[in-house]
Amino acid sequence: MRPSRIRTALAATALLPALLVACGGGSRDGNLLAQKLDWKDCPAPSEAQGGGNPPSPLPGGGTWQCATMEAPLDWSNPKGDTLGIALIRARASGDPGKRIGSLIFNFGGPGGSGVTSLPAFAGDYAKLRTRYDLVSFDPRGVGRSDPVKCKSNAQLDEYFQQDATPDNSAERAQLVNRTKQFNAACEKNSGRTLPHVRTTDAARDMDLMRQVLGDSKLHYFGISYGTELGGVYAHLFPKHVGRAVFDGVVDPTKDPEQSALGQAKGFQLALDNFADDCTSKIEECPIGDTSQDVKNRIAKLLKDLDKKPIPGIFPRQLTQTDATNGIAQSLYSKDFWEYLTAGLEEAYDGDGKILMLLSDSMNGRNQNGEYSNIIPANIAINCADEKPRYTVDDIQRKLPTFRAASPLFGDFLAWGMLSCTNWAVPGAADHPEVSAPGAAPILVVGNTGDPATPYEGARRMVDALGKGVGVELTYKGQGHGAYDSKDKCVQNAVNAYLLDGKVPTAGAVCS
Repeated sequence: MRPSRIRTALAATALLPALLVACGGGSRDGNLLAQKLDWKDCPAPSEAQGGGNPPSPLPGGGTWQCATMEAPLDWSNPKGDTLGIALIRARASGDPGKRIGSLIFNFGGPGGSGVTSLPAFAGDYAKLRTRYDLVSFDPRGVGRSDPVKCKSNAQLDEYFQQDATPDNSAERAQLVNRTKQFNAACEKNSGRTLPHVRTTDAARDMDLMRQVLGDSKLHYFGISYGTELGGVYAHLFPKHVGRAVFDGVVDPTKDPEQSALGQAKGFQLALDNFADDCTSKIEECPIGDTSQDVKNRIAKLLKDLDKKPIPGIFPRQLTQTDATNGIAQSLYSKDFWEYLTAGLEEAYDGDGKILMLLSDSMNGRNQNGEYSNIIPANIAINCADEKPRYTVDDIQRKLPTFRAASPLFGDFLAWGMLSCTNWAVPGAADHPEVSAPGAAPILVVGNTGDPATPYEGARRMVDALGKGVGVELTYKGQGHGAYDSKDKCVQNAVNAYLLDGKVPTAGAVCS
């Protein structure tokens, strides 16, 4: 299963429980712009959102509120069938006279539940809440918004343990067959939704959301895939863009192959940095004597697991695929490097629990064995967006290039490009259209050590948005995204723009 631009919010909360859900009602009179949102206390999250408990009260005793907004199922037929878009908000905490409006968040994926993620990160956005209602949502196909469903929890356990990096013709045939079966299950269980989960559909939902919330402009904070969604919105509705921030930026100029290759390089860079960090410390690195030794031992572990898995979380075994997935998950944030070190130590001793826990988090599995729908939604949105369809022969031709980019992640990301094989819906385009002439300035934040959305994507997003729109800010750091790194320079620049409209100098650097 390819990580392809996946799991922003999930990655940043790898070892945290999921938190919440949406509820409420909309207008049934056919005039969706006139609907009144029925905000209520948020119930416990649905399984598709990740399960768990309702969100904790806000500081000062405020509560999270949830509602459901009706949107057209098919935006080409806006008076036809509708679906519900789950929303969550925290009302602005400051002087009502200084309130700017709503600040809408998308934490990425595609496939991540914003209704779950916003409470998990709310502490990071306390200053922004002084002048904004903080709002997020489950995009269509995600969480409580008509979620894409493919297989049962037990079937997903088996599916995620398949060999995702086949070494011979039999393994290749098995991977293709299981991919076809998975995609057929998605069509069987969610055929109504699959044609209508493109990023352009979600962007149109956001413009309806803006109007229903009573805002003349869309104030927006997009992270990872959320930057692509924000760019598509800006292209469709340039005059409606208010103050917007893109963090952890998807390169909008790349097709799926180029994106996967960029991720291979990005994750390899993050692994190199992890290994350098471990072996450069005063105390002894427990997983290798040198940076290259660390990477050699990881490569040997994965090779051994391909032949013989080790015990993971009973009754499942830690496979090569699980271990690779878990390692990738831990590279999304420097905060998780200690878990990767501990997981490798245990795995070298024959215990795969920590690496499997990390892999489970990447796949949206909780400790009760229940899966959120982040992976089915991720595949559905990517396959509806992305026109190319790759074959086994295509992948085999491209493997040398991917292996050169990353000896450890190259095969994994290359074979992941098969995920849209026999998908029920054709893809829309080779890459998203984000040109937005006439839009207000958009602050584009790139992280030089980002594994999932490599730094170069920020500059390309700025160029693609068009002259006078994108304003680039560089963060010299590690992990996916910049604002949630807690770097004061980044946070001050973002806060100054969103709260006071102060646009940073183009090309500014935080280190």
